[in-house]
Amino acid sequence: MRAARLISAVLLLQSRETMTAAELARELEVSERTVYRDMEALSAAGVPVYADQGRGGGYRLVGGYRTRLTGLTREEAEALFLSGLPGPAGDMGRAEALAAAELKVLAALPASMRDAPARASQRFHLDAPGWFGETGPPPLLRDLARAVWEDETVDLRYRRKDSEVARTAEPYGLVLKNGTWYLVARVGGRTRTYRVDRVTAVRPTGERFDRDEGFDLAAHWAEQAGVFVRSLLREEVTVRLSPAGMRALRYSVEPYAARRAAEEAGPPDERGWVVTALPVESAVVAESQLMRLGPEVEVLAPPELRERMAGNAARLAELYRAASPRDPGPTGSR
Repeated sequence: MRAARLISAVLLLQSRETMTAAELARELEVSERTVYRDMEALSAAGVPVYADQGRGGGYRLVGGYRTRLTGLTREEAEALFLSGLPGPAGDMGRAEALAAAELKVLAALPASMRDAPARASQRFHLDAPGWFGETGPPPLLRDLARAVWEDETVDLRYRRKDSEVARTAEPYGLVLKNGTWYLVARVGGRTRTYRVDRVTAVRPTGERFDRDEGFDLAAHWAEQAGVFVRSLLREEVTVRLSPAGMRALRYSVEPYAARRAAEEAGPPDERGWVVTALPVESAVVAESQLMRLGPEVEVLAPPELRERMAGNAARLAELYRAASPRDPGPTGSR
């Protein structure tokens, strides 16, 4: 356990040049006293660790010291090649850089682990785009990715319904969600999100912006995605669900709505059916979603939605009431 922590400490110092004992303790999840002992152990082992005193001081490695990747386990090496995400990296114009980095890591691995990339690629594959969607990246994705890497302000034009708007943006990050790329940017001091396939023009300004180092792209995206979903689900319907209907609900509605329905569910009756409140976008959308559950759901309120569901059920009953199937016509003939 300590050996792994010492390797982690060396890699942290290699990547960040100088770190205080408090920063190392926070990263390694140990006490500062443990960090002091670890630094002494590294020094005794021949690792050139130097401690700068005073304001702005900390631990650093002397003379550009680098360590080889001899501390990697097989599982860590295979996980490293899994993290490459070659498809999205290629979309952003980083395929060559990724391949070069993987080659360098591969060269540093011991012979017994040289099959790590092949084992990973044979067993796992990321297919990011959704079904029936376009597979090619948006045409201006690489331009935006370059601006994101270089912290460069851009002038962009964005298609919004039947018009276009012009914005000067500080591109903070790109997010790939279900096959769709999104740009997260600061515009006028506020953080905005744009679909990349709706960006019609990108012009680099040549000016760099000062990135807020406290900005967490993953956390921001998770928060905004949750806010967006909740903003859509403005209405609520009361439904009665069978056990099978409750299990299938997550395949018919938004995950947030399914979780809310499970949390709000009352005690089951003798047949296991429960009554619960379900957040929905509208009665029309709810009708389409709940029809997928067939006889495993009963709408209790609002009355208008219950009537529409009853009408759908009546039409289905009439359709199947015939003694034999209707003539399917030429396409069904043999």
